[in-house]
Amino acid sequence: MRRKTTPTARTGSWHPHAWQAQSLLLAYPDNQFEQRLTLAGRVAATLPKPVARPLLRFTAHAEQTATADLATAYVATFDHRKRYCPYLTYYAHGDTRKRGIALLRLKQTYAAAGWRLGEDELPDHLAVVLEFAAADPDTGARLLTEHRAGLELLRLALTGDGSPWAHVLDSVSATLPALPGDEREAVMRLAAQGPPEEQVGLDPYASPVFLPDPVVGGPR
Repeated sequence: MRRKTTPTARTGSWHPHAWQAQSLLLAYPDNQFEQRLTLAGRVAATLPKPVARPLLRFTAHAEQTATADLATAYVATFDHRKRYCPYLTYYAHGDTRKRGIALLRLKQTYAAAGWRLGEDELPDHLAVVLEFAAADPDTGARLLTEHRAGLELLRLALTGDGSPWAHVLDSVSATLPALPGDEREAVMRLAAQGPPEEQVGLDPYASPVFLPDPVVGGPR
């Protein structure tokens, strides 16, 4: 039987620039945000229209919003509501031991590419994955495609709430292949069921994996 595979983005010369700009805009709006916003806007102007248009919608909103207000909205959106969790492995594994394994594999993938995380960063935050994709486009495209269902669920949730960050997710989605039928089904299942919960006590000898709350402390 031939194994079905999920299409991976064929990276062009513009993909790393798009992913870097998206990463900058999905990080916490700190005192350097205005510089990142200016840079992202310049990059967006060079990208294909389906990728550029939503980025420019976000930058237009951010330019008219005080950074402090944008930071407050960021925290209210991403740090307190699991529905908008930016940590991609959470959608597939929830707060279970399997998520710990998924995080370890991501770290190993980064390390194999010679890429090191900051001590305060989790490897599955979307901004981190995008930054890595900008540095290693082929591997990064694979990671984004593997987590496509969670990425799309986050995008749909932000869109439904009218969040300005939905525009950035629209741009990310536009860098990836069109969703095949099985991925659409996976998105719908995640939306209906939510991420799995830990089944405590099934393996009393397993080493526990302690993880930070997946909705606290994104890249700052």
